[in-house]
Amino acid sequence: MTGEHVLICVAWPYANGPLHLGHVAGCYLPPDIQFRFERARGNHVLMVSGSDEHGTPITLTAEQLGVAPQDVVDKYHSQNTDALLSLGCAWEPHVDSRGAEYGGALFNRTSDERHKEIVQQNFLQLNKAGMFERRAMQQYYEVRADGTGRFLPDRYVEGECPNCSEPGARGDQCDECGTTYESTELNNPKSKMNPEAEIEIRDTEHFFYRLDLFQEALEQHAEHRWTEWKPNVRSMTRNWLNMGLRPRAVTRDLEWGIDLPLEGEEWSNKCVYVWFEAVQGYYSCARIWAERYAADSGHSDGDAAWERWWRISDDGSEPRHLYFLGKDNIPFHTIIWPALIMGLNHSSAGHDSSTTPTLPGPGDLQLESNVPGMEYLMMAGAQFSKSRGNVIPLTPFLERYDADALRYHLSINMPENHDTDFTWPDFVDKVNNELIATYGNFIHRVLTLAERLSDGDDGNPLVPFDNIDICSEECVKLQGLHATVTDSLTRYRYKEALRAVMSAAQFGNQMLQSAAPWEHMKGDSDSGLRDESFARLALGWRLCRYLAITSHPFMPSQAQRLWESLGEGGLVSDVAWDDALNWSSPIEWNPEKPHPLFQRLDLDEILKSESASDEDGTSDEEGSDEMDNAPEGTTWLDYSTFTQMELKTGTIESVEDHPDAHSLYVIRVDDGSSEGRTLCAGLKPFYSIEELTGMTIVFIANLEPRKLRGILSEGMLLAADDGDDNVRLVTVDGDITPGSSVR
Repeated sequence: MTGEHVLICVAWPYANGPLHLGHVAGCYLPPDIQFRFERARGNHVLMVSGSDEHGTPITLTAEQLGVAPQDVVDKYHSQNTDALLSLGCAWEPHVDSRGAEYGGALFNRTSDERHKEIVQQNFLQLNKAGMFERRAMQQYYEVRADGTGRFLPDRYVEGECPNCSEPGARGDQCDECGTTYESTELNNPKSKMNPEAEIEIRDTEHFFYRLDLFQEALEQHAEHRWTEWKPNVRSMTRNWLNMGLRPRAVTRDLEWGIDLPLEGEEWSNKCVYVWFEAVQGYYSCARIWAERYAADSGHSDGDAAWERWWRISDDGSEPRHLYFLGKDNIPFHTIIWPALIMGLNHSSAGHDSSTTPTLPGPGDLQLESNVPGMEYLMMAGAQFSKSRGNVIPLTPFLERYDADALRYHLSINMPENHDTDFTWPDFVDKVNNELIATYGNFIHRVLTLAERLSDGDDGNPLVPFDNIDICSEECVKLQGLHATVTDSLTRYRYKEALRAVMSAAQFGNQMLQSAAPWEHMKGDSDSGLRDESFARLALGWRLCRYLAITSHPFMPSQAQRLWESLGEGGLVSDVAWDDALNWSSPIEWNPEKPHPLFQRLDLDEILKSESASDEDGTSDEEGSDEMDNAPEGTTWLDYSTFTQMELKTGTIESVEDHPDAHSLYVIRVDDGSSEGRTLCAGLKPFYSIEELTGMTIVFIANLEPRKLRGILSEGMLLAADDGDDNVRLVTVDGDITPGSSVR
């Protein structure tokens, strides 16, 4: 049996709320595309993920709702699983239709008892090998009125950021400036759930994983992967390695999580830290899949089937591991998880912390092969955030719009190398003017023209005119496009691959326009010209077949509908990838009247509908994750709020480098007042000091001043960003007095 063993690992979403479009674009659509592509290439593909059901985001949600954590995770695991299946993600069936030897998929959950067992076993194994150290650390403690209390996880503490002084900063990270810090550095800390309670810093003992032991091996691993990783993956990994790795806590004072498998009262109120156990889900999920599904489905290795996707073979051949996640999780998958895997390999071989861990060899567990980490999908320039209510939930979206239309839009707009935006106008434009006008139009033209050619005969009207020799130039063109699609998907460039598929559809439209088969339908034209024209119409049918196969990873439901409309039987998902170029496959025929694959969208109707859903509260059952209705992808701004924003002109008098921020300028602006004002702006990648000096700009004059890396910024410059690293300031056409109002 040929083909690689490919393990596709998908980031585990927190089960504390519904999935939104930001999750889909960054984490859940790309691996599904890759899974379908790898299957079509004949590889043995196992895709694993599930709900991350431990940690403080879960307990915070539970406390806010006044329910048990288990109630929260049960609700959202079920809801999010259904949402992913509605999106067309291939989490079912669990075993590949070709047989268990080819793999399958499992969307599991970290509350699974078998996952807990595996995590506890690994903890004991690593502990026995001396991979942990015990040390006391300082942590906030909430003191209750009755004298009892509890240690507070980082997310239970809020205060002022020690860097930018922003209020409402979390215990370990400020969302405003992005700075991370030790929780004890927070200024004016308060308990998030009980702000009036007294909190103090106390010592608590924990286990720390010896990441420092793996510094050398991880540097070697990074060198091996350097040409494979994307720039953002290389950059984040390099930063971590350059800072030097330090032991990292793997336990926490929590009541909700996986219990430590240790005896003693001092460990009774401690759990395994979620970062340590959640990443192990990729490993445990593969084992659970083997035990529950592969063995019962006849895999030759039974319960040990998982090893085909995890262990390096005796001859040194390696399974290929792909990890799909958002950019904020990159170091966990290039540093921390590889260090854990190497620790398990090291300890399984009978070694301990006295010897230096090495990279895996035959018989060992495999490290990641690539981490196609995505940037963020934004909503009108702002990051999707459940905590801020800045989301478009997936489930209500799919209740209103076609899943494959969404998959197309997110794929062609995927945040592969930089953040991208979702807006309602762009969604409508992509569907109407690309997906329908190019792709759908070509398919509908071919099928309706062929139907006219049949003259009411249920037989196949194209077979008599099928002559691939006449279309040799067109076939060469399509072979080139197919090579581009294949190469792009091999390198995880989904936008590029989908554009090549769309180029094939566009080429088909051009071919039909040139051949003009409608001019030869009456039978009174030159027979030679007619045969050439109809031969290209027959090639159009083959091109439709090509589109069904190559668009299947992106739009699986649509591809199957197209497959059936062509008269083909079975599932397009079971067709080999390169069979798309099989020009000798028989032309099939479906005598049913062809129907458009997609419905056109009306922007005005969508905005009206979304506005109505906001008003009647039907966009989300919790009322917090609302479907937005404004053209920019956000909620409408009422006029009174808009008028509160004061826009003014100013002339830039001087520009200096910010002393503590490599991308910021400190800009002095003549704003018409006697003293002027200072603005901090991240413009160094886009403008030189000389270019900015003397420029007349527009700024928000009544924005509350705040410190950026120690310097007070008294407003905000306005700029445009096209999403392709091109940023230009909003300026004024002609001379005008500084401080003039912008209306």
